[in-house]
Amino acid sequence: MGRGSPIPPMLRRKIVEQYQKGVSQRKIAKSLKLSSSTVHNIIQRFRESGTISVHEGQGWKTILDACDLRAHRQHCITYRNDTVMEITTWAQEYFQKTLSVNTIHHAIRRGRLKLYRSKKKPYLNRIQKRRPFLWAKENFKWTVAKWKSVLWSDESKFEVNFGKLGRHVIRTKEDNDNPSCYQRSVQKPASLMVWGCMSACGLGSLHIWKGTINAESYIQVLEQHMLPSRRRLFQGRPCIFHHDNARPNTASITISWLHRRRIRVLKWPACSPDLSPIENIWRIIKRKVRQRRPKTVEQLEACIRQEWDNIPIDKLEQLVSSVPRRLQSVIKRRGDAT
Repeated sequence: MGRGSPIPPMLRRKIVEQYQKGVSQRKIAKSLKLSSSTVHNIIQRFRESGTISVHEGQGWKTILDACDLRAHRQHCITYRNDTVMEITTWAQEYFQKTLSVNTIHHAIRRGRLKLYRSKKKPYLNRIQKRRPFLWAKENFKWTVAKWKSVLWSDESKFEVNFGKLGRHVIRTKEDNDNPSCYQRSVQKPASLMVWGCMSACGLGSLHIWKGTINAESYIQVLEQHMLPSRRRLFQGRPCIFHHDNARPNTASITISWLHRRRIRVLKWPACSPDLSPIENIWRIIKRKVRQRRPKTVEQLEACIRQEWDNIPIDKLEQLVSSVPRRLQSVIKRRGDAT
């Protein structure tokens, strides 16, 4: 039983009954798994007043009552990005009471709230929200089988991480200037730009960019990697090709090349990375690569290729099957980030 928790009436009656039978306080405490002081206080109260009930007003007094907690909870929900110090200042002025930061922390927990680190999402204006919203409504009636006929492609940047990883470190107060407690960073870490494609049937080819990325080099990647992956994964079945709205992807020569090849391209709204399942694949690979901590570009490339090959097909099918739920979330949020 936690410290400060009230003793149930049934348990208090058991203590008094055993005491009246002549059992010692130490044995009562041991049999009921209570502290000796708790048993002594209950027996002492029974001797003095003849009752086992707790006196009214006994225990810790709360500074904020139920009405105050409701107002405090509503303020925290309305101003989610305020710091605890700012909430404390507001509460002192609003309730006209002397409140500490610890009291506000306790009030937040009593309101079934908790402090979390915010997710990082891109800022979207009204037009940028409207495009994914309309696109999601247009394609909402697509079945899972139709989404499985899409060949998803994307590019992602991988960097070589230096030093200790993570935002937190375990140290004493005096170790704030200990070099082993620093989080090292460099201004321009070595990096690789990676292109890949996937479908619910399996993973396609992976390409590591060499040099700058332009429309000509992108078309070469499509010829050398996208077309073979398309033939291997779909084996002549009709499929739809997906890529985002990056400049090399939407260049006129790229569009002409896709028309000549009679490749059907999925119309894609700008600023909507949450809708593409291949983004989840990049996040999985980056998390795995960070755990392996490659030190050079060569090691980074080897790690990327190994983790790419280790993605199970069940995961791919699960991600592609989640596209209808993603569209539903976009419609529910009126095009905002999900």
